[in-house]
Amino acid sequence: MTNKEIPHITFNPEKFNAEISQNFGFEIVPIERIAKLKEQIEHNPELPHQLKFFNLIFFTEGSGRHFIDFNWFPVQQHSLVYLTKEQVNAFEFSANLKGFCIIFTEEYFVDCFANLSKDFVFRLFNPQLFSPILQIPPQSDFIDYFNLLLKEYDKPQAFNKMNIINSLFTILISKAEGIKQNQTFHIKDSSKITLFQKFTSLIEKNLSKTRNANFYANELAISYKHLNTICRELVNKTAKNIIDDYIILHAKRNLINSTMKSTELAYSLGFEDPTNFTKYFKKNTGLTPKDFIKSLIKQ
Repeated sequence: MTNKEIPHITFNPEKFNAEISQNFGFEIVPIERIAKLKEQIEHNPELPHQLKFFNLIFFTEGSGRHFIDFNWFPVQQHSLVYLTKEQVNAFEFSANLKGFCIIFTEEYFVDCFANLSKDFVFRLFNPQLFSPILQIPPQSDFIDYFNLLLKEYDKPQAFNKMNIINSLFTILISKAEGIKQNQTFHIKDSSKITLFQKFTSLIEKNLSKTRNANFYANELAISYKHLNTICRELVNKTAKNIIDDYIILHAKRNLINSTMKSTELAYSLGFEDPTNFTKYFKKNTGLTPKDFIKSLIKQ
């Protein structure tokens, strides 16, 4: 990083695909093309940047790592990376790393998956429930559907192109979710997922008001013990851990994505004393806010 400010990257379709992209907020971009942006002063994709859209990155060749919300994750051939809106990420390009970014707006996300269950949609881009990296088995027909989607997308003109792409993308996402259920802990009780979703939504709305887990349990009309049990079962964390995770992530994004001072941020997050915020931040990250910023500048 050359400065404290992290750029916000908005959906901006490329000219040669402008007709299809602008129509419904969907685009597929080769990683090699994104790598060329390194030469542009206004934004280097190898430096942290915050997304204002959704992004599925499918690596087709090579290996390396990807920066997601202040952590590095290893990637390799057939790694599928889930990036949701507002997440901070960065590429690390290597000579042999190839693949594609499937990027789409929130409006497209809502429209395309309107006929799917809320439970299914909530699982899709949820960093609290699943790792952002899914390894696709080499024999999976996910790869066939991805190549078919790419083929249809690249056709300059095709009858009913938008609906064809929507259908193929829905199938592709469904195939990925099927793989995810086999590779990760599968949550069968949808009522628990619904409750967890309400819990995380409440945290986002009341982030600056309270860090008290009992408050959220009361809002959900359940006991603190029940809330803790659900959190442990779904993500192996306590309710308090999840609240802390949200606050720390929100703090990190603000510390490096605005001109807001640490003291101002402390008050905005509900801390009466900035010193208490510094202690809280260091307890959860091992760094003071200033040291955290310095650590990113060095990357």
